[in-house]
Amino acid sequence: MKRIANERDWSVAELIRRGMEAYLRTIPDTEKKAEWVMPTLRGSGGLLKDLADIHPEADTVEKRYLNALR
Repeated sequence: MKRIANERDWSVAELIRRGMEAYLRTIPDTEKKAEWVMPTLRGSGGLLKDLADIHPEADTVEKRYLNALR
């Protein structure tokens, strides 16, 4: 990177900025931007977990634990 920047009499920061600008020109513009959504937690096995399912699942684990103590 430094060699390329020196050959063009640019700083490394300028080289990176120009490289990113060139890269961004290759990405097609989308008219409708998707709204960001909070990712859900991953459960065991890498499967996605819905936050609404976590509380009942935790209750089940707690009941099993308490029953094992009896």
